[in-house]
Amino acid sequence: MFETAIVAEVYGLDRTAHGVPGSRVIVCTLDGPATLPTNGAGFSMQVDHGLEALRRADLIIVPAWVQPFVERPTAIVIAELQRAHRKGTRIISFCSGAHVLASAGLLEGRRATTHWMHAAAMRAEHPHIEWDEDSLFIDDDSGICTSAGTAAGIDLCLHLLRKDHGADVANTVARRMVMPPHRVGSQAQYVETVPASTPGVEPPINAAMTWALRNLRHEVTVEAMARKAKTSPRTFARHFRSETGTTPLQWLLAQRVSAAQRLLETTVLPVERIAERVGLGTAANLRVHFHRVTGTSPQAYRRTFRGPLQVAS
Repeated sequence: MFETAIVAEVYGLDRTAHGVPGSRVIVCTLDGPATLPTNGAGFSMQVDHGLEALRRADLIIVPAWVQPFVERPTAIVIAELQRAHRKGTRIISFCSGAHVLASAGLLEGRRATTHWMHAAAMRAEHPHIEWDEDSLFIDDDSGICTSAGTAAGIDLCLHLLRKDHGADVANTVARRMVMPPHRVGSQAQYVETVPASTPGVEPPINAAMTWALRNLRHEVTVEAMARKAKTSPRTFARHFRSETGTTPLQWLLAQRVSAAQRLLETTVLPVERIAERVGLGTAANLRVHFHRVTGTSPQAYRRTFRGPLQVAS
């Protein structure tokens, strides 16, 4: 239900008064019209359309597939998706919905993502697809897009709004949803594996963000990021806010805290070392900023989220 609700929230609400282009959301199912049970939600959903709706859609979104390796898409579903793809309709998936696109042959030879829990099974089931379980979403401009688990569907939708209608529209919807208009990083939020490019952000801004993430342990200033973007600090700050909805310094602090979270989860490094590694200097400084962002202390966070395998470095 969450993935289906994402579509209703992003595309189904009338925000034309705020400059967001209008669209019509149609929910369809193989046996529609029908009343469908929901996945443990305690209520049913009335669906008024069958698969014929796919033939007039500009965008087809396949939400999470309840049992991706037990219940397979029917031949009719696969045929309709293939027909839509040949016609040039954009098709995207959320979470395990990637299994449906893979079963229809739409991801063959492509790079795709899905929920990290399903990545190994997807790789075994569909070996001719390059599965990337780190990315929040993948858009290779082919008309086929995939996103990772649950909330990553929001990231993909905001990316498509930005791509189709510009940053102002995407930022407007993100603010209404109380969401960051752009999340940088991967499903695991590994600082060391920042992708070479960040979808949906201007290349100069993206280059500066990538450089900053790779140099978190060092002093990173707005001036230095502006130099990487080959622009003035004032112009860089203005474009950065337009692209991401936040300031460079606020974004940088969030990335330092995110990096500290990952190190607390996966290493036995003392808090003092972690503070140095993420560029916050001292343990006291890390505690202040960490509590401000997460509402807890580094040590309490470590006790809650640290996994069984710890690596010191």
